Amino acid sequence: MITRDLIIFDCDGVLVDSEVLSCACLSSVLGGHGIDLDLDRALELFTGRSIAAIRQHYDALGRTLPAEFSVELALKVRETFSSSLSPIEGVRSVLEHLRVATCVASSSDLERVSHSLAVTGLSVYFNGRLFTSQMVKRGKPAPDLFLHAAAAMGADPHRTLVVEDSVSGVTAGKAAGMAVWGFIGGSHYAARDGRALLQAAGADRVFARMSDFWNGFDGCA
Repeated sequence: MITRDLIIFDCDGVLVDSEVLSCACLSSVLGGHGIDLDLDRALELFTGRSIAAIRQHYDALGRTLPAEFSVELALKVRETFSSSLSPIEGVRSVLEHLRVATCVASSSDLERVSHSLAVTGLSVYFNGRLFTSQMVKRGKPAPDLFLHAAAAMGADPHRTLVVEDSVSGVTAGKAAGMAVWGFIGGSHYAARDGRALLQAAGADRVFARMSDFWNGFDGCA
């Protein structure tokens, strides 16, 4: 058993139960631009992906999104999160009892991550240790964001644990040489076989409840 020097948490779907909310917002905003994308397909395509990745997806299909798309989506998400976002059940207890350095590394932009943690009361556990895809050239599934976060935190990637809910995040963490635990307790996995998805992506372990976080981990109080 290896003692970890750093734990990197994804935000959406790991700390906050946001994926269904954000994909519903995406579906709504795209619909306003004549693009039909239902919630299930949005979750399949864009869980754990950045706005840049969404744009690239539609560019490849010859459906270039207008310049105002990003602002419209950000405003819709902020409004929805302010009224409806909740922390993942049990995550507060995990964060309170960890005795290992932690940070957040997310495909979402810094404003959205900061807002998500603020409205759910989780900001206090990270004290500004937030890293986003805006800070690197390539977002997930490339390893750049996780390697950037580890370097900024002064941690060895091989002694770093990533907690992720998406295939792109698991792929990125493994490419960075880190241990990766897949988490499938968010509402976006209620009707999907998240365990099989994340195991196939290379997750070292998959768990569905934050109360099971401690199994096999020696960095608790």
